[in-house]
Amino acid sequence: MTKKKARNSRPFPAASFQEALEFAKAIFDFGSGQAVRRVSVFDHLQKSPESSASRQLITNAGKYGLTEGGYQAEFLKLTSDGLKAVDDELPPREQSRARIALAIERIDSFRALYERFLGNKLPLRAALIDAAKDAGVPEDLAEEAVDTFVINLRFVGLLQTLSGAERIVSVEHFLDTLPAKADSRVLSDFARPQLDQYRVENGAMVTAPKAEFDAMCFYITPIGEEGSEQRKHSDLFVSSIVEPALEPFGLKLVRADAIDKPGTITRQIIDCILQSRLVIADLSFHNPNVFYELALRHAARLPIVQISRTQERLPFDVNQMRTIRIDTSDIYSLVPKLETHRAEISSQVRRALDDPEAVDNPISTFYPALRMSIS
Repeated sequence: MTKKKARNSRPFPAASFQEALEFAKAIFDFGSGQAVRRVSVFDHLQKSPESSASRQLITNAGKYGLTEGGYQAEFLKLTSDGLKAVDDELPPREQSRARIALAIERIDSFRALYERFLGNKLPLRAALIDAAKDAGVPEDLAEEAVDTFVINLRFVGLLQTLSGAERIVSVEHFLDTLPAKADSRVLSDFARPQLDQYRVENGAMVTAPKAEFDAMCFYITPIGEEGSEQRKHSDLFVSSIVEPALEPFGLKLVRADAIDKPGTITRQIIDCILQSRLVIADLSFHNPNVFYELALRHAARLPIVQISRTQERLPFDVNQMRTIRIDTSDIYSLVPKLETHRAEISSQVRRALDDPEAVDNPISTFYPALRMSIS
């Protein structure tokens, strides 16, 4: 068995602030703001308190300063700023100020990036990576830091589309746009996720040996006929969002229509679903084949990243899983946020690859012992 390459210590949380905030909100709702038993809150969430994913939730919430108590503690408790960040009855400005402090300002590398580029357009990814290294982030973690920083920046309101470009705005500018008094409608709109969070070579490989599947990301997507809206949508997402997001990971992106090996197409697609190292599933257009293929990957309990257009109303079973939402209503909504979408996908891909056992879907939740495999 090949040993994992040792990594430098991560000087920032291993997840977005939004994800850690959702966990803190669950603690708040479960205990009405009081300390809660760790085992009880995870039972409420229908998650194992000892799983790596659960431990990571606790660790990240602690690193952001949302909670007190480690993954072996009997009780978990929200910090004073954590309480402000999750209490929707607070005035929006007060709640937003707490979120900004936790998501950006208390993380040294994120604060350094923010202060360096404040007032400017969001720079190119390469420039952000160089700046992260200058801020003391180890080279092998700089891309991850940048992805998390960009996601956090947008979530807390400091990355806004102005004059057709994404710009990093001051805390004061953003807070001035919020009402002084609590308004649940305004706050819920702000708190709602904006996205709802490889050198790529096109080609086919289905009957290839395991090593090739280990280097593959299979893209489950509605394809449609040549020239159809579904085909144009899929081609656009591949070239402008998915491929650039996968670039750092050395995975080959394969879509079903690129399979050129002889044999039954259905068998080849199932091979890709069950053996690829990663699957990205685009749930746009509510395509039945996409949901069928997604269910197979769920049953195999293998890493998945879900994406979708914002206009889709996803079925209940899959909308419980983190889905990256992309606004394609018009070019003016899509283009300025392309870099944010790429960062969101890269962040989710990185986490899926780093901990492939931490698969969270309806099957793994309710039937943790059930796992499909290929003999």
